Amino acid sequence: MAVVHSAPKFATNDGVADALTAALGTMLLSAHEAHGELILIVQRSSIEDGLRILRDDHEYQQLMEIAGVDYPERPERFEVVYMLLSVTRNHRLMVKVSTDEATPVPTVTGLWPVAGWLEREVFDLYGVLFAGNTDLRRILTDYGFEGHPFRKDFPLTGYQEVRYSEEEKRVVYEPVKLAQDFRSFDFMSPWEGADYVLPGDEKSQMPATPPVNDPKTTDKPSDTGAGAKTDAAAETKVSSGPPATNNNGSPAPGAPDETDGPAGTPSDKEDKA
Repeated sequence: MAVVHSAPKFATNDGVADALTAALGTMLLSAHEAHGELILIVQRSSIEDGLRILRDDHEYQQLMEIAGVDYPERPERFEVVYMLLSVTRNHRLMVKVSTDEATPVPTVTGLWPVAGWLEREVFDLYGVLFAGNTDLRRILTDYGFEGHPFRKDFPLTGYQEVRYSEEEKRVVYEPVKLAQDFRSFDFMSPWEGADYVLPGDEKSQMPATPPVNDPKTTDKPSDTGAGAKTDAAAETKVSSGPPATNNNGSPAPGAPDETDGPAGTPSDKEDKA
């Protein structure tokens, strides 16, 4: 029996932008489509009201993620991106607001409690403040960390290395010493491949089997242990075979006993007796 679900297999963006533009009104600054997703730019002060309308009136029930982006060349260098999902319509939506280092963004923890953790992450990594979040503490970096590591102008000296000092008998923090080369990124797609040789790839340029001009051979049989004596000993061992035994493992009649010496000689036990 086929199960018919109310949600479509996939949802298009046809008519969605017009409907949401009319619903948000003056709260919406712009709307456009990129990479198959609809992106709404909302006024910072109206983000909570705008997301409430999207949740209650347009069925975007779930807040999937809150991400931060840094554009140092802009007056409001940070973007806070809210990623919404409509379970009933099977449609995704991105909502963005902009802010600077000093202006807080209204919290949305009243709409989705999970936003408390997500806002803490954006604050920790970028330094974006969220007004109304009562637990805005660091969540990924360690205690005593200075600065925000995902800012594009974050200095290398800001990273701290944590280790236990045997001399001071406590945990100490030290600046991480990294070469500037480690911060060079090519931003290439992993499917395209790099235009330079990656470490380890130079081995693929080597021939699979090195050429052998003078193959090594054995000069004489004694080097390998082979010879007439070895062959004779092997034949004798094979022809003698294992001692005959009964089904219960005892020696068969006529078979030499392990305690017997050569044929016709008494064993050690008889001598001692």
